[in-house]
Amino acid sequence: MAAVASVEPIDHDLSPSRAVRLACRSGAISGSTAGMAPGYVQGNLAVLPSDLANEFLRFCQANPRPCPVIGMSEVGSPYIPALGRDLDIRTDFPGYRVWKDGEVVEDTADVSGWWRDDLVAFVIGCSLSFEEALLQEGLPLKHVQRGTKVPMFRTNVACVPAGRFAGPMVMSMRPLKPAHAIRAIQVTSRFPAVHGAPLHIGLPRMIGVADLMKPDYGDPVEVLPDELPVFWGCGVTPQSVITEARPAFAITHAPGCMLVTDRRNTEFSVI
Repeated sequence: MAAVASVEPIDHDLSPSRAVRLACRSGAISGSTAGMAPGYVQGNLAVLPSDLANEFLRFCQANPRPCPVIGMSEVGSPYIPALGRDLDIRTDFPGYRVWKDGEVVEDTADVSGWWRDDLVAFVIGCSLSFEEALLQEGLPLKHVQRGTKVPMFRTNVACVPAGRFAGPMVMSMRPLKPAHAIRAIQVTSRFPAVHGAPLHIGLPRMIGVADLMKPDYGDPVEVLPDELPVFWGCGVTPQSVITEARPAFAITHAPGCMLVTDRRNTEFSVI
């Protein structure tokens, strides 16, 4: 069993990212982290027992567009020092889901009481990171403007299976005018570690999405007649897969409630 790393003492010289984490830890932030700590990478969460960790890592490696791993803990440790100073996986997301046998048994703001010494945490890149680049280009994002969660859909696009992990891919959707959609492809292609370019544009029924106003996760946003629904791979995909694989125990983030890391978005740009 890996030793649990020590946490540095809190001081008063807070970066924006660390300030958000401490606010989540105290309960001051309890909703979506969209737009918080601009410039800093945000991440999704999947926590599984160590006997499933290698299989899940292989699943992520086989499906890098929805599941790009940007950090992984040692067995039993709730810390990933490479992602942030004084970062605690158990408390620093504004919302969590606790799973047993593929079903959510609790929504909570703190999983300290559920933590076990056989758990491995995976932090997966999040599209909220590339949204900063889209906003800098002047591309309108309706859910950011409204302070709501991005709509996310379970599609009919199958993930590449690995061991016990298989299931449908989840995609996040942002309505954009055609010219903006073209620019969004160019911008997000630079960020493969946080989902990269869109996987589908327009014709939502082709990927099994029957009603854009009824997302499986997040909040609905309308798609106007002069807009296209643009779909990206989404880090909620592990939750779809957990529903299929039905592991005895798992922890994930609540959709839209991300970990704000100390890594900068610019570190993940390939151009």
